Amino acid sequence: MQQERSRGLTHWTESCRFGHESNEFRYVGRLYMKNIKLIEVPSEIGAGTRGASLGIDAIKIAALDFMSNFFVHFPSEKIEVENQLLFEPIQSPYAKRIHGVLTMYERVSKAVSESMKAHFFPVLISGDHSNAGGTIAGIKIAKPKSKLGVIWIDAHADLHTPYTTPSGNLHGMPLAASIGEDNEENKVHDLDEKTIRLWDQLKKIGKINQKVLPEDVVFISLRDFEREEKAIIEKYGMKVITTSDVRRNGAENVCRKVLRYLSDCTDIYVSFDVDSLDSSISKGTGTPVSNGLREREAEDLISKFMQNRKVCCFEITEVNPTLDKENLMAEIAFNILQRSVNVLMMN
Repeated sequence: MQQERSRGLTHWTESCRFGHESNEFRYVGRLYMKNIKLIEVPSEIGAGTRGASLGIDAIKIAALDFMSNFFVHFPSEKIEVENQLLFEPIQSPYAKRIHGVLTMYERVSKAVSESMKAHFFPVLISGDHSNAGGTIAGIKIAKPKSKLGVIWIDAHADLHTPYTTPSGNLHGMPLAASIGEDNEENKVHDLDEKTIRLWDQLKKIGKINQKVLPEDVVFISLRDFEREEKAIIEKYGMKVITTSDVRRNGAENVCRKVLRYLSDCTDIYVSFDVDSLDSSISKGTGTPVSNGLREREAEDLISKFMQNRKVCCFEITEVNPTLDKENLMAEIAFNILQRSVNVLMMN
């Protein structure tokens, strides 16, 4: 790894001397200014469809196919996972494998908080979206006094709780946990004491009950949610920007509007679920939905957000190559990841 970095740095020096810009210039030349760290979280215990744990390797294969040395030039950390729980009986039907997800929250939050305290910008590549609850907790542990804004680019609201979930899958609950919401007024299920206790622990990870205020969350391309989630959105007046809004106004105007809306926030986390993309190009994910973003729209949006200095963390999630053809989803994800990091480096 060190040898590769040294070669890249030598190449960068020569590139500067001859006045041209190579991949090494973009990745290595500015690495020492921006300090990006990759955090890999191949956990899929929060998902209902198997295969998302393979998404990180699929993205790395896409990078190799594009002859990119992206994954060589950044320090990285791989988080230990609890995927063995997939082979064990479900204990809590309305919060499947919640004890494992709690463990993942602890590990992910620790990695994110320690990275930020060491002045790294964490870029997470995760299996399923339940891990985002750990990411948000980690940001707040590192910056307990910050007013955190969340840009949630996703077809789904992920605002279910064990009281309302139609599936019991925890990847539909990370935002509810992060805003400290039970939504008992719309409850569908009665929970056993163990599930209640574990859900409370999940919400209070890092000893912070509410990491994000509901009004500091912005949904982009949200289009598939249940009435229980809609009740929360309406209760708090949460900001929703549709695919049509993006298409009509353009990425730059939407970005400006979102950042103006979050202007009171001191830090911003951008979470990108690939199912925000239209189902015609997002077959390689567990829950594709029609009327989503085009690849270029998502790329432009995220790269615009990355130009803002308040953005402190970026996550890309839910790539599932077992549902895909010719690794298309991972290739799209890698293009978005690569461009986003390039923009970070330039800023």
